[in-house]
Amino acid sequence: MDIIDHIAAIPLFQGLLKEYHEDLTTIVVDQIFRRGQIIFSDGDEGNGFYVVISGRVKIFKVSPEGKEQILHFFGPGELFGEVPVFAGEHFPAHAESIEESRIFFFPRDAFIDIIRENPSLSLSMLAVLSRRLRTFTMLIEDISLKEVPGRLSAYLIYLSEHKDGTDDLILDISKGQLASLLGTIPETLSRILSRMAREKLICLDGPRCIQILDRNGLLELASGERRL
Repeated sequence: MDIIDHIAAIPLFQGLLKEYHEDLTTIVVDQIFRRGQIIFSDGDEGNGFYVVISGRVKIFKVSPEGKEQILHFFGPGELFGEVPVFAGEHFPAHAESIEESRIFFFPRDAFIDIIRENPSLSLSMLAVLSRRLRTFTMLIEDISLKEVPGRLSAYLIYLSEHKDGTDDLILDISKGQLASLLGTIPETLSRILSRMAREKLICLDGPRCIQILDRNGLLELASGERRL
C-alpha cells in the first residue's frame, strides 16, 4: 500500500476528502522501530503524535523504585501521544515498540495547520480524545478500586467487545505484560486464570488462547457483585 492508502485507512482520517489525505502525506514521517526500541520517553517534548501502521506499542510509567506499570497497548490503526501534543505539554509516560513496528509520526505544528482547514478533522480528534479519557478513567478505577480477578474479568470483556463480541480470545501480549497492565505479578495472574478455569468462567487453550464460558459470571466479577 502507498502512504496515502495507509492514511486513508486510519480510522481518525476516514471520511476526509482525498485532498486532505494528500496534505497529510506531505507532513507524515514514516518510521520503523525495532522490538524494544523506545519511541519517546517520559518528559520528552510533545512535538507530534503517532499512529501504528503495523506492530504493537506499549505505554508505561516507571516508579522511582524501577517498577514498570503498563498503561495501555496500541495496535494497527490506533494513535498515541496525542493528548500532550494538543495540550502543548510533554509526554507523561514512555512509549516502546514491543515488536518490530511501522509507525507514522505527524508533527504538531504542521498537523494543526491542516486542522484549521478542516473542521471535521477537529471533531474526529475530539472524539478520539474523549474515548482516550474514558479508557484511562476506567483504568484508574480498575487499578484502585477492583481486586485483580475483577480487573482481569473487565479486561477479558473489553477484549471481547473490541473483537465483535467473540468468546474466543487470543492474547496479543505476554502474560507478564498483561500482569503489569493489571497491576499484579505473573504468578498471581496465572493462579487467577486457573481458578477462573476451575469455576468454568473461562477455558484455557494454550498460553495465549482463552475462551469465555460464562460471560455473566465475568461481568459479575468485574462489577464486584461476585468474588472469586
